[in-house]
Amino acid sequence: MNAKVILGIKIVFGIAILFFGCNKLFYFMDPPAPSTKMAGSFLRMLISSKTMMLVAIVEICAGIALLANRFAPLMMVVLMSVSVNAFLYHLKLDTKHWYIGVVFLGLNILMLYIYKDRYKELLKA
Repeated sequence: MNAKVILGIKIVFGIAILFFGCNKLFYFMDPPAPSTKMAGSFLRMLISSKTMMLVAIVEICAGIALLANRFAPLMMVVLMSVSVNAFLYHLKLDTKHWYIGVVFLGLNILMLYIYKDRYKELLKA
């Protein structure tokens, strides 16, 4: 893949992750309303248990790591848990906004692919 394309993907994904992470902490933009009662209840439980605050901190750290080009491969592995959960949430509970989970997971998988050389030692048997 072209180095400029990779840099563009890193910047776009980093800004998006940083933006949505900061939004979870500071609420400067209203998130889309959940499309079902079960999705709304689940989201309220995540917010009241402060789990969304932890997700926000992980997203902010990952966004800063991507933009600063520091520890980005590590943050992509950590962020994978967030993106898989977001994908499953939108797949099962909030199907009206399914594209959010698909784009988030797709970009995370793409970033893991970009950093695949950094994981060779980790995955060696």
